[in-house]
Amino acid sequence: MKKFLLGTVGLAALSIVTPASAADLAARPYTKAPPPMVAPIYDWSGFYIGANAGGGFSNRCLDVTATGAFGVAGAEGCRNASGAIAGGQIGYRWQTASWVFGLEAQGDWANLRNSNASLFFPGDTWTSKTNALGLFTGQVGYAWNNALWYVKGGAAVANQRLDLFNAFGIGLAQAERTRWGGTVGTGFEYGFAPNWSVGVEYDFLFRTNNSNTFLTPALAPAITSITANTRSDINMITARVNYRFNWGSAPIVSKY
Repeated sequence: MKKFLLGTVGLAALSIVTPASAADLAARPYTKAPPPMVAPIYDWSGFYIGANAGGGFSNRCLDVTATGAFGVAGAEGCRNASGAIAGGQIGYRWQTASWVFGLEAQGDWANLRNSNASLFFPGDTWTSKTNALGLFTGQVGYAWNNALWYVKGGAAVANQRLDLFNAFGIGLAQAERTRWGGTVGTGFEYGFAPNWSVGVEYDFLFRTNNSNTFLTPALAPAITSITANTRSDINMITARVNYRFNWGSAPIVSKY
């Protein structure tokens, strides 16, 4: 009888403890799984504006084709001019997958100068200076997240002045023209912040031959003008910094 009573008490105690334990288990709060990690991908899409600075050199060729009313001609040859370049650019890019396409306009102040003795006018000196440059190009590039390599091509314009001086520094002939040509180039750009990027770019500007008429008031009336064919090709390397606006761009993300 005593054993029966002890067994009954034990069963009763077990029945009380078991529901309490179950209640404790049910009362534990549910913890939601953390969201998947999301890694941002640099987006090159959008309008941008920036500045550039560097240097360049120009290969200038000049051939005299006429002197006044006389058909006297002579080749002056080709010379190199070098100097600094600085300016700005504005453009728009759009990105699809890893491909980046863009349009850009660039304007630069230039100081590409040279001076050489004249072969056709012994004792005199030719000087040339490229004062300004403009590039209007399309771009195609490939992006590795925030690193972008691209090629570009389009139209170019340059302002150039040519002068002929005598041994005393007196100007004998002068011509200044703004001429159009073509350009090709390539560059690498790195995005170091969501809206900022830096890069380096090389451009080659090529132009066809042009006929220039030099005014010669200091030589009149013996020589009223000098006509010459000129050609200039320009190589330029610039460092660039751009700020990209978020207008029209959408964030791109990659999920793990």
